[in-house]
Amino acid sequence: MKTISAGVLDALTDTARTNARLRMNHNLHPTHEAPIQRLAIAMEPGTYVRPHRHPQSWELLIPLRGRFLFTSFDDAGKPLERHFLGGADGLSALEFDAGTWHTVTSLESGSVIFEVKEGPYVPVQAGDWPAWSAEDGTQAAAEFLAAMHAAAKG
Repeated sequence: MKTISAGVLDALTDTARTNARLRMNHNLHPTHEAPIQRLAIAMEPGTYVRPHRHPQSWELLIPLRGRFLFTSFDDAGKPLERHFLGGADGLSALEFDAGTWHTVTSLESGSVIFEVKEGPYVPVQAGDWPAWSAEDGTQAAAEFLAAMHAAAKG
């Protein structure tokens, strides 16, 4: 049996806070080749999840702790949908189709999201980062993240 306890979430969050990327995952799937990938991801505000897509798989997001902003985009980078996950006003789960351009923004310290998608694990390929998205570690990425946080406030 596999479980995720409050202690696991606390340790995951503590690790994310000290990680350079401000996030850390805890996999329930045994290998990257597993047919269903299942993982808890601690994400601190300030972590940048570059917009991307998974052409081979749908994705399911379930907030375990904290709040998130999910944003999907069209091919030109125009936001299509925004959904809050977690907290009193947010969704309890969100599933989207394969090929959806998307990002997830952590809105609170200590936030952990559970992700499920079809395997095997396939790293994001060059064509699955849109041309309009900023590379991690750039000033443009910091500006994009700031815009996501501003959008979350209205």
